[in-house]
Amino acid sequence: MTVRRLDPVLVDRIAAGEVIERPAAAVKELVENAIDAGATSIAVTIKAGGRELIRVVDDGSGMSPDDLALCVERHATSKLPDGDLFAIRSLGFRGEALPSIGSVARLSITTRPRDAAQGSALVVEAGAKGPMRPAAAASGTRIEVSDLFIFTPARLKFLKSDRAEAQAVSDMLRRLAIAHPEVRFSLEGEYAGAFDWPAEPIGAEGRLRRLGRALGRDFPENALPVETEREGVRLSGFAGLPTFHRGTSAGVHMAVNGRPVRDKLLLSAVRGAYADVVPSDRHPVLYLDVLCDPAVVDVNVHPAKSEVRFRDPALVRGLVVSSLKAALAGAGHRATTTGGARTLDAFRAVFSGGGFGGGPATIQRPHFGSVADWRMREAAAQPMQAGFADLAMPSADARAHLAEPPQDALDRPLGAARAQVHGTYIVAQTRDGMVIVDQHAAHERLVYERLKAERARAGIISQPLLLPEVVELDPVDADRLNAAAADLASLGLVIESFGPGAVLVREAPSAIAGGNLQGIVRDVADALAEHGDAGSLERRLDHVLATMACHNSVRAGRRLRPEEMDALLREMEATPNSGQCNHGRPTYVELKLSDIEKLFGRR
Repeated sequence: MTVRRLDPVLVDRIAAGEVIERPAAAVKELVENAIDAGATSIAVTIKAGGRELIRVVDDGSGMSPDDLALCVERHATSKLPDGDLFAIRSLGFRGEALPSIGSVARLSITTRPRDAAQGSALVVEAGAKGPMRPAAAASGTRIEVSDLFIFTPARLKFLKSDRAEAQAVSDMLRRLAIAHPEVRFSLEGEYAGAFDWPAEPIGAEGRLRRLGRALGRDFPENALPVETEREGVRLSGFAGLPTFHRGTSAGVHMAVNGRPVRDKLLLSAVRGAYADVVPSDRHPVLYLDVLCDPAVVDVNVHPAKSEVRFRDPALVRGLVVSSLKAALAGAGHRATTTGGARTLDAFRAVFSGGGFGGGPATIQRPHFGSVADWRMREAAAQPMQAGFADLAMPSADARAHLAEPPQDALDRPLGAARAQVHGTYIVAQTRDGMVIVDQHAAHERLVYERLKAERARAGIISQPLLLPEVVELDPVDADRLNAAAADLASLGLVIESFGPGAVLVREAPSAIAGGNLQGIVRDVADALAEHGDAGSLERRLDHVLATMACHNSVRAGRRLRPEEMDALLREMEATPNSGQCNHGRPTYVELKLSDIEKLFGRR
């Protein structure tokens, strides 16, 4: 078979298979062109998920007739004036999008430069360019793509439902809108989740306002600013609190020089930074933009330009991890503001749903009529009151309430302890509400942070045991512990082999020396098995420390004296990451007095 040069239209259709794999990819290319043209307003309309129609209208610089005729030619672009691929400062640069789209669909372009009296229009169908004609048009560019993939019908079989394709368009446009808050974005179309976000002022405040529109109105008050720079690489954005997490990674938004990316290196860095504070099956919510010299990052490594390659990936990863950890540590005891809202919603569900007795009931404001009415109401309330039977025995330690709380303690973030409920939860009073603390979860985090601080300072202080303790284990676990003896010694846990299937504990960290060493050693063996060679040494050691902290924390069910409760609250306020336990669960929820009054109909 002889070698032959492919037809130019066929070449464009092959390229379209890489660049335009679905309607969302076509929208992405067109919107990026609009942003590169300096548009301050971009309106997108789609039909049938983008298969029947994609319309993108912008108020950018527009094109002259000569530029319009050339822009649909393959590899024609205005974004590489000097041909340097390592000085790319625009979102697009390959010159493939428009000819690729025109080869698989009907492409119509109407455009007018700001200083021109009239515009120009051009139609491309199946790769064939129509005649140039004058047109009345507003300044900017209007592009319509009709019947996408009509000339490559096999591609239509690989598209998903209209709903799925429309949602993909919406997700892509939201990512671009987050990265460019100074531009107004709007989207219309069935299933697309229409939105119209006005342009925001340049700066952190405008960025946070746009993030509130994209990530939810609760995000701004649960976000931490991130602004660091190292060796010419700058990191800017906002990171959500650890307890403000979601079930998927859809809330993780990253950009490089304003280009939205889903880069493995950056996503790995985010997971590493949050690994200590977010449950393993949950994901943080954040936006970070890596700003650097275009010469140190290659954006031409992926057909969809969704991945990049840094010249010094270790520098970038280290910057992301350290910046996020510093921001989270600086948040101290802060927990998400949505915790109180969820608590109130749970109360409302009880009050308006099944009641307390398990049967259908609705609690309403009492209305006192005749004695007969009262007795009838009392009889009707019996099933509901039965639900309080398990509260007959005292379940709260209210000794802290015997004395008036110090006024300065009421002004503290976590307030003054007033009672202990069910031997597990501390109820504290603040100046404008109340706080409920899970004592075991809170103390677990405090012990863990104390152990980590000791290790970072000069090694964890160990305490020799008066009587060394023998721990019997499975021989495999015993061997695993003996192999990690040096690492465990750096954590204050000194062990040695004591025959087959046993180890001897000679020293333990002073913070947990009085704990259940048998359980600690067994759980450490399990932690080493789980994070054996898969994780870094620091991650393995952190997991071991978390296991130790869990065993030596104040257990649920233990009665605390008032001064112990207050001491726990004060230490939480002074400890980084104390808003969540080692497993990522919140350590406290805060209820504002105004919300409680609404719950009881006082407001």
